[in-house]
Amino acid sequence: MFLEDLNLLLVEPSMTQQRILKEQLEPLRLRKIHSVSTIHAAFEHILQHDPNVVLSAMHLPDGKGSELLSQMRANESCASTAFILISSETRFAELEPIRQGGTAAIVTKPCTEDDLRRALMDTLDLMSSDALSLDNYHIEETRCLVVDDSKTARMFISRVLRQLGIEQIVQATDGQEAVDLLAAQFFDLIVTDYNMPNLDGGQLVEYIRTASSQPQVPILMVTSAQQGARMAGVLRAGVTAMFDKPFAIEDVRRTLENIFS
Repeated sequence: MFLEDLNLLLVEPSMTQQRILKEQLEPLRLRKIHSVSTIHAAFEHILQHDPNVVLSAMHLPDGKGSELLSQMRANESCASTAFILISSETRFAELEPIRQGGTAAIVTKPCTEDDLRRALMDTLDLMSSDALSLDNYHIEETRCLVVDDSKTARMFISRVLRQLGIEQIVQATDGQEAVDLLAAQFFDLIVTDYNMPNLDGGQLVEYIRTASSQPQVPILMVTSAQQGARMAGVLRAGVTAMFDKPFAIEDVRRTLENIFS
């Protein structure tokens, strides 16, 4: 699929902002752009027309963009539809449900044509990325543990990993459950969140590196945590690579190629 093939739904309550965004999208030559102004209208359109991408504002007349994303992820017919947030919102508490919900990108208002292009190209990569092809390594045999207290985030990360060819995926809801699974199974890769109850990602990494029977297993941390000092500590504890939520699938691809090649 190419950029111009995307069927995009724009969810924006301001008619002025709709016009501005459409003008910025025009050079990208998308053939199908529809616009609505509410969550209700957006969800009805998604169910009827199955767009490839939903580009949504955060604050809408009948709720928030995070509520629209939550409805999408809870409905089987659009659970995997790509979602991009476009907003001037910067508060962590407001953005966290979007990050955990498996958004393809977050674009900050006011934005440029290049900002939109990058977000849509990352989204296109996420939608159409091929499986890893590595000499002398069968990626489909990789056993991966995904650890995140958000079910939506676990499902999104697992879907991305399957696109890259990793088929054997076990999920854990927090670090303590991951510890129990590590005692019973061997894994080739661990992908974990940081902020989790019972045992957080930093404590899990420390346990794996110092007390588990698999201290050399590669660990990828995918997190929206903002605490710089804590993240530095996690890196020192032995995280193989760290990614923000949302992340670019090509960054994950390159990291896995380096790990397994």
